Amino acid sequence: MSVVEQYARAHIVTDHDIQDDRDAVPVVLRYDPRDDPRLVRIALPGAHEWSFSRSLLEQGLRAPAGTGEVRVWPCGRVQTVVEFHSPQGVAVVQFDSRSLLRFLRRTYMAAATATAVAHR
Repeated sequence: MSVVEQYARAHIVTDHDIQDDRDAVPVVLRYDPRDDPRLVRIALPGAHEWSFSRSLLEQGLRAPAGTGEVRVWPCGRVQTVVEFHSPQGVAVVQFDSRSLLRFLRRTYMAAATATAVAHR
């Protein structure tokens, strides 16, 4: 079983205008089918890591999804917003949808491989 780890650049949405890609921050997208094949993780800078349903991420690419600590929705045609709620506040992160789709494809391939190995 292989762990899927993908590095992406994302924008932390604030009340000031983001000018270009220099304002993007590094983010780690992670999936480990051994931990829980239903969960994905997103690690933001500063050791903030969030675990949530892989299906929530997939649904949020098409339409607003989520009601709890993590909410996901499409933003225009090429971006997706992920909103993280905690007692410390809210972090709103904007991703290029293509990087999230690529990550999801890789997680499903890893899950299929893990299932095939388990049934041998």
